[in-house]
Amino acid sequence: MKSTISSLNKAFENRVRLGVMSILMVNEWVEFSELKHLLDITDGNLASHISALEKEEFVNVKKQFVGKKPNTSYAVTRLGKKAFDEHLDALEKLLKQRK
Repeated sequence: MKSTISSLNKAFENRVRLGVMSILMVNEWVEFSELKHLLDITDGNLASHISALEKEEFVNVKKQFVGKKPNTSYAVTRLGKKAFDEHLDALEKLLKQRK
């Protein structure tokens, strides 16, 4: 049986990725600019973390044009929801461990 600490998902160890997933879990789709604003990070920082989550297939990306401006939005995938829920469950178990 895996220990509780090894049940934590390394994809969510970074605070930005944890923030991205937390926001996406409670919203259907979130635009890049809104994520950037909510997390108070740079374009490049957000893009690199979104890319890492996309590589794990934890987020869907939707690119479109609104008028003549490009617009990118993100949503959590079914796999991403499952992985994040398991990560949160492992965190809760860690918090409940006795000394």
